[in-house]
Amino acid sequence: MSIPKHDQIRVPALLLLAERGQLKLSDFEQPLAKYFGLSDGEVQEEYESGKGKIFYDRISWALSYMNMAELLNKPKRGLYQISELGREKLKTPNIINQFIAEQIAKKQENKPSKIGKITVSEENLTPQEELYESAKKIRQACYQEIIDTILSKKPHAFESLVVLLLQKMGYGGEIKQSGLVTPYSNDGGIDGIIKEDVLGFGRIHIQAKRYALENSVQRQEIQSFVGALAVAQSNKGVFITTSSFSRGAIQYAVGLNGSTTLILIDGQKLAEYIYEYGVGLQVEHTVEIKKLDSEFWDSMENEAGVPDL
Repeated sequence: MSIPKHDQIRVPALLLLAERGQLKLSDFEQPLAKYFGLSDGEVQEEYESGKGKIFYDRISWALSYMNMAELLNKPKRGLYQISELGREKLKTPNIINQFIAEQIAKKQENKPSKIGKITVSEENLTPQEELYESAKKIRQACYQEIIDTILSKKPHAFESLVVLLLQKMGYGGEIKQSGLVTPYSNDGGIDGIIKEDVLGFGRIHIQAKRYALENSVQRQEIQSFVGALAVAQSNKGVFITTSSFSRGAIQYAVGLNGSTTLILIDGQKLAEYIYEYGVGLQVEHTVEIKKLDSEFWDSMENEAGVPDL
């Protein structure tokens, strides 16, 4: 089963509170994972950014929304318990999500300003996930722009680009002039070379094909490159294209014996690498997300009669 959205977690989490009383956030993870039939891998799965586990984050947001709708409360910092309103609404669990949306909307209307206002996503995403999805859409648009731009340049410029990219990825290390673009007229089937050591004993040979998206690299082109590697007495090759590889080309590369290591990089992966390593790109905007420092705020004395948040 896929990881449930935060709105799908609400009712089971509320039922768990009704059954067990007060619970910490971490207490919800295993019972809810069992309820939804999640594997250990799904429970531990993190966002692409590596900033937190997806399921745990969705539980947290499910509880936050129910707290805002007063279906539960927090008697002490880090503890949750169901409210009387929550027990009442559990009698009609199918309308709880609608009730939460309505309650949050009413509260936002009564706020004197827009500061701190929260909206409930129509796509059932947490605010953090909405941010990640927006960033993903921006990246995908940039990937397409990268490929379109490469296709507008001359083939030799593409060869220089892929050599630079491999250097940015760490190949060649600190060696001066570790990357070489071979002469255009007589390259022997090798478009670029990366020296892995000062004396050049270890070398990575590169083939770069600037193809339109509809023209995939075929098996015979991979075979020719492997032949060029043999002539160059090299066992390491990278074949990079702006398009894709045919099934036959992929099968041939996978089937090579251990004497030759051949890496295939298609247009999608090429764009991802260029984006990740910032080749020819600049940062347009940085978004900084902050949260309360629990130790800092907990060190302050509470007002008399006010429970921990």
